[in-house]
Amino acid sequence: MVSRECQNWRSGADSVGGLKPRAAGCRPVDWPRGEADVGHIEQGLEQALRTRPVPLSTEARLRFLLATHRYSTRKVAIVLEVSQRTVQRWVTKKPGARRPPGPLHVRAIEEAVLARWQPRIRARRRAQAEAEGFVFHTRARFGFTAAAGSSDDPRVRWITQYLPGEVARELFAARDAGAGEQQQTVILARALGHAYFREWGRRAHGLYVAFSDVEFADFSIG
Repeated sequence: MVSRECQNWRSGADSVGGLKPRAAGCRPVDWPRGEADVGHIEQGLEQALRTRPVPLSTEARLRFLLATHRYSTRKVAIVLEVSQRTVQRWVTKKPGARRPPGPLHVRAIEEAVLARWQPRIRARRRAQAEAEGFVFHTRARFGFTAAAGSSDDPRVRWITQYLPGEVARELFAARDAGAGEQQQTVILARALGHAYFREWGRRAHGLYVAFSDVEFADFSIG
């Protein structure tokens, strides 16, 4: 099912700064995905919602899943859609009996951990960002097009800028609807164009911003 926000994007609904988003496909997907699958913006959003880093090793992630499910290998097996015996082989300490999970199971373990990591804290920090806004830090390539059709060659810039809660709400809605890095870049380009380059509408009217080649994207909440 496609969300209302995604339908609005496709129909060209107004958004931040009175500008309309570019056309972009939206596809419903389950969140979270593995961190290796997402771009800098999605990673930055996720990291901003956490107060502690996610365990890095598969062994540590399995220990977390076991602790979350009261050390029941049966319950962890149900979550990962494998047999209980398979989970027991992954976690046993008996010499020669341990069998490490393969790549597909490593991926499933990662996704299960991401889905269960600090859920209350994540919800609270998301609500705070949507209510109060956030500070966005990035190094990326920015180019400009004026209303008359002139344009500047894009160049790499470092930018730190406060953005309001409506931008956070749009970014999270995009993520929830399954939009990828391209749509999130469009949202941030419009927001930065309005707040940073046009100084909240006080200058450079009709200047449109192109935002690409993101090297990093950090979000500070609170």
